[in-house]
Formats: sequence, structure tokens, C-alpha cells
Amino acid sequence: MTRSRVALLCALGIDNFGSGLFLPLALVYVTQVVGVPLAMAGTAVTLGAVGGLVVPPLAGRMVDSIGPRAVVIVAQLLQAAGAGAYLIADGPGPVVAAAVLLAAGQQLFYSSLFVLIADVAGDVPKDRPFAEVGMVRAGCFGLGGLAAGAVLTWLGTDGYRIALAVDAATFFLAASVLAAFVQLARPHRQACTPSVRVLRDRPYLALILFSGLFGLSLDFFLIGTPVFVLDRLHGPAWLPGAIVALLTVVTSVGGTLALRLTAGLNRIAAMRVGSALFAAWCLVSLGVLVVPGDWRVAYLLASTLVFAAGDLVFGPRSGALAEAAAPPVARGRYLAAYQYAFTVAQVIAPVVVSLFSVADWLPWVLVGACAGLAVAGLGTLGTRLPASAVAPGQS
Repeated sequence: MTRSRVALLCALGIDNFGSGLFLPLALVYVTQVVGVPLAMAGTAVTLGAVGGLVVPPLAGRMVDSIGPRAVVIVAQLLQAAGAGAYLIADGPGPVVAAAVLLAAGQQLFYSSLFVLIADVAGDVPKDRPFAEVGMVRAGCFGLGGLAAGAVLTWLGTDGYRIALAVDAATFFLAASVLAAFVQLARPHRQACTPSVRVLRDRPYLALILFSGLFGLSLDFFLIGTPVFVLDRLHGPAWLPGAIVALLTVVTSVGGTLALRLTAGLNRIAAMRVGSALFAAWCLVSLGVLVVPGDWRVAYLLASTLVFAAGDLVFGPRSGALAEAAAPPVARGRYLAAYQYAFTVAQVIAPVVVSLFSVADWLPWVLVGACAGLAVAGLGTLGTRLPASAVAPGQS
């Protein structure tokens, strides 16, 4: 493994440790420390997240013009500014401003990160580099979450500010590591080709759409699981955290193993398997409604393994396919557009979760149906994308 790849993994690990410290606590921080009422706090944070949706098109052009490393570094500094703005926020207005800065930095980061990973990896299939990055990020995010719990246990409310300050510092540190130690395997080439446009590439737009159907499952898991377990099943308060911890452990160690087990599948086929596993997770999770109460904890933990398997199979393959199917002169714009598959899912997921108030089964059916549509839609897409992009990747 080259020095640049090691440095990149270290930078991303530092970044995600800090994110694990604060991101899960953002809304709680706004209500308990800043003192903004919950309804107003949720609106402020949501407005900030929506504001970040305008960033990917700009980010894509920046990547194609100045290269991905510079854009990722700017994204880290912008997120540091957002975390710092949260530290000094004293009302709803400053919270919105902080949320916009943080969300803009996150969108800029995700819109440029995968081009940087691809360039650092060099001229090899990108499945394994993406899997390695996913493992490091998942593990360090989990460690950050554990550290946040320890800080809050020891220091109470003061721990929120400490966690936030450390989060800001990790963004600066990650940016410094990227600037000092990461060198691209191939020089960036200027690409001024306005004729290459994502909106005209229907197969790639279809890839974004079907990946978004998958992405809905990811966000539904993160925000829907606590609601389902605590509000609908009246399960123990520690269970949502245990479920997320189990997912973190599995995804932080299983990425390369999943690649080896699916080495005989091309990328489209692997993505279809991952989507099918997500549909199965929805069906299995829905089954908890008829499981005796004493068995529900074990049942939900076991169902999480199905979800984790789907994530491990789909994630690296989808990123590698999106990168390989993008024209080299417009990778920045294409991969930035690809992030809308997941940013739009983040906006839709809370609405889907709210449907638990209508019926306990309804969100599961909707999310499972979306995953099933992804399976069917991806099946029609394989022949429309470049054969070299669909081909089996690195195991």
C-alpha cells in the first residue's frame, strides 16, 4: 500500500472519528446546550441540510477544473467552520448558519471524495479501495460515538462542547494530513468539456435513480430503527445503540471479505444482490411484529446482520461502477451528480419514518418495495452501461 493511500485512510479515519463524536448529537446539542426548542431546532437543522443540496453541481466542476484533493481539503475546512459556528451559536438563526456551513462542507466532501480515492488508488479496479475506505470510516465513526458516550458520561452537558470542539479540530487535522502526505497517482488533467453533461446520459441517470432507491434503505435504517424499536415496539432504550454498534463492527471488518465472496459477480449483479438483501431485511424486520416479546431483541440483532450484508455487497460495487461509468473528462461532475442518490434519500427518509404513525408495517413495505424496484431496474441497466464498468471488479 502506497504512502498516499495510507495517509488518505488516516485522514478519513480522523475525519470520521470526529464526525462520530458530534453528528449523532447535533440535534441534542442544539436543544440542550444552545437552548432552542425541539421543533424549531429540527427545522433549523433541516433547513441547513436542504441548503447543502445546491453544492454538488459546483463541486463537480471544481473537481474537474482544480482536482479532487484541493476540493476535499476545502470541504474539510468548511466543515470545521460549521462546527466552530455551532460552538458560538446562541439561537435559531446562528444554528441555521452553522448547519448550512456544515451541510455545504459535507456535500462538497462527498461530491469530491470518491474521485480522490480513485486517483490515489491509480489504474486499478476501485472496488477494493472503496471497500477499504468504507471499513476505516465505519470503524472510526463507531469509535467516535463510543468516545462521545464516555465524554458525556463523565462531564455531562459540558461534554457536548468538548465533543464539538474536538470534531472541529479533527477536520483541520484531516485537511493537514491530506495537504502534507497525499499525492495523486496521476496528475490532474484540465477538463473543459461543457458538451459532456450528466443530464444527457440516460443510463447514468438511471444508475443514480436505482442507487437512490437503495440509499433510502440506509437512511431509513439510521433514523427509523430508533423510532420503530422505542416508539412502536417499546423496546429497551439501549437496543438502538446496540443495533448500530453491531452494524459498525460488521461493516468495519467485513468489506474485503464481502468482495472476495462476490468476486464472481459483475458489479451490477452484486448491486442487485445487495438490494435484494435490503428488501429481505425489510421483510424480516416486519416479521418482528409477530415474534414473542422475549425473542424480539435477539431477532432484531439477527436482522441487522442481513442489513449489514446488503450494505457490504452493494456499497463498494456501486461506488466503483459510478466511477468507472463516468467519462474521464467529467468524472467530477458525474460523481457529484451521483451523490444526489443519497442526499435526496436523506430528505425523503424522515417522511417515510413518519408513516409509522399511520401503520407499523407501512414504512417497511415502502422501503422494501423501493429495494425491490432497484433489483428490477438494475437488471435492465447492465447492457446500457460500458461493459468495462460493469465487469467484475477487484476482489
